[in-house]
Amino acid sequence: MHNGIMFSRLLKPPAGKSLFLFGPRGTGKTTWVKATFPNALYLDLLEAELFNDLLANPQRLERLIPVGFRDWIIVDEVQKIPSLLDEVHRLIEKERHRFILTGSSARKLHRGGFNLLAGRALTYSFHPLTVAELGGDFRMDHSLAFGHLPSAYAEDNPAAYLESYVRTYLQEEVRQEGLTRNLGAFARFLEAASFSQGALLNISGVARECGVERKVVENYFGILEDLLIAHRIPVFARRSRRRLAAHHKFYFFDVGIYRTLRPRGPLDQPEEIEGAALETLFFQELWANSSLLETKHQIHYWRTATGMEVDFILYGPRGLLALEVKRTSRLTPDALRGLKAFSREYPEARAILAYGGHRELNLDGIRALPHQRVLRELPELLA
Repeated sequence: MHNGIMFSRLLKPPAGKSLFLFGPRGTGKTTWVKATFPNALYLDLLEAELFNDLLANPQRLERLIPVGFRDWIIVDEVQKIPSLLDEVHRLIEKERHRFILTGSSARKLHRGGFNLLAGRALTYSFHPLTVAELGGDFRMDHSLAFGHLPSAYAEDNPAAYLESYVRTYLQEEVRQEGLTRNLGAFARFLEAASFSQGALLNISGVARECGVERKVVENYFGILEDLLIAHRIPVFARRSRRRLAAHHKFYFFDVGIYRTLRPRGPLDQPEEIEGAALETLFFQELWANSSLLETKHQIHYWRTATGMEVDFILYGPRGLLALEVKRTSRLTPDALRGLKAFSREYPEARAILAYGGHRELNLDGIRALPHQRVLRELPELLA
């Protein structure tokens, strides 16, 4: 529930096994777990008194569980006290308790070598809303302007919400995790990184832009990925006979976050910002649907040394899908060049062009579909 609007989420929890649930702040994890497990014991490590109590002695967790309690136990923001996982492990083994452990960062857990419960808990990801979850509330213009964080769809002033998210959450999370002392440099980095949205990532160029050493910027990109705020996707190079691009492509996890970070000035071309926003919307939909539907697709892009490119390559047990995203409603031969080149090299691939028109077209074996139709049909396309 967000400002009176209830969004139905696609994630289906396991019947009886403990789970980790990781996702960026603001995606609705807490709302979902409270609604899905209404009788659970809820422990929020953002509450200072509870945090200090369990940090001092993780074994106090057992005292917080009522005698004979057999329902779920939710520990929110579990990464705040990684050592608590040893006690969770003990209580799963000794008392057969079932835990839901949520977090907005797995950095401390993965990099610190902490107890991840040795398979006793499944790991799930939480994402911004998908088009399927929005259902009849989905509005293309709103999504491209403000993204899919639940509050950005429910707030009366989504722009102000996103400004607050960027200003307070991103910097506060970085400060609380102790990831960098120079928040001014990190803020400059976030703005500089926004110019790389949907583009090949040149870390040296970003370092020059924000006046920070290259190795510091490399660490900053790692922080964004660890906090689940951004992703880098590699070039698709399997069985390739061509010279391909070497750099990754970069995306912030949500259109609204990208647009809030991306400055606009008189020298900016609006179509560049709009094009990156459209591509980001497709990226976050692909990322979320692949995760929620457990299709095991790996997301790549394809770009040759001569500049032929396909925005997204989905590779997995269920096949190979090439997806190009164009804003235009008028298709020229140049719009098909990348997909045609990829199809020649990988004839087994399904090739789809998402474009700004209103009709489905068949163009030499390439399906051209309207943007909204592709977004709504992604679960079927990935199946």
